[in-house]
Amino acid sequence: MHKTIIIGTGPAGLTAAIYLARANMMPLVIEGWQPGGQLTTTTEVENFPGFPDGILGSELMSNMRKQAQRFGAVFKTGSVKSVDFSKRPYTLEVEGIGQLQAESVIVSTGASAKYLGIPGERENVGRGVSTCATCDGFFFRGKRLIVVGGGDSAMEEAGFLTRFASEVRLVHRREELRASKIMQDRARANEKMSWSLNCTPLEIVAGDNGLQGLRVRHNETGEEELLEADGVFVAIGHTPNTGFLGGAVDTDGQGYILVKPGTSATNIPGVFACGDVQDNTYRQAITAAGSGCMAALDCERYLEEQEHALEHV
Repeated sequence: MHKTIIIGTGPAGLTAAIYLARANMMPLVIEGWQPGGQLTTTTEVENFPGFPDGILGSELMSNMRKQAQRFGAVFKTGSVKSVDFSKRPYTLEVEGIGQLQAESVIVSTGASAKYLGIPGERENVGRGVSTCATCDGFFFRGKRLIVVGGGDSAMEEAGFLTRFASEVRLVHRREELRASKIMQDRARANEKMSWSLNCTPLEIVAGDNGLQGLRVRHNETGEEELLEADGVFVAIGHTPNTGFLGGAVDTDGQGYILVKPGTSATNIPGVFACGDVQDNTYRQAITAAGSGCMAALDCERYLEEQEHALEHV
């Protein structure tokens, strides 16, 4: 029996582990087959406070893990396949480990960026391909960029990138955009923006000297064209990693875990959520870490209340 099990080892889960470990709670941290979360796919992180010269994403996650271990957090590698939150203690079925039980659970499994699924995409992540403008836009000063997507997030990402890039071309497979009118109007008024609508992305082309551009097919004519660019930002949304929960906690229409305002508490007492798995707005390492701190403090308070209640039974 564990006091707390933390599922996930991104900035949120590791921060929660640090706080709970320092409180002598000895949390068990379940790290998946890609420990460290999305930051491990980022080359350099320049916007995390305390690192004026930047730090490699993998190094930052490694440091946070070591810090949690230093205070007594225990790490096990496995993939949570299902949970039972219907009664306490809560039960987790973990591939590679077996069945685990805990008095409380912190879910910090993050959200995965959606990809186009075209050749040249995955292998060039961090080498010209990105899913986060606020993370990587700074590295493309004076460069030509492409943003793929047609929703509000794509308009927002493209607008942000115009602060750095010489030109931002928005590519969308349909003629009509899904973005709200105000977001479209704002984007179309931006002089640095250009448009390739009704175009299907086919391949991200890279050479020895880096990214060359995005090959697309014009849907009306069937003709193919290489849109030259130094970077391609994929902005077609994110998928929260909540499938393993099987509806055990309340989520919104997109699958993000719902938490009570101003807290990390879910609708299940003793089950908390932090990081991108409950945040479809900011999705930054620093906000994830902050919510991890909240989850740890909320969890510690919950366990103290449970112990106090037992003492007075």
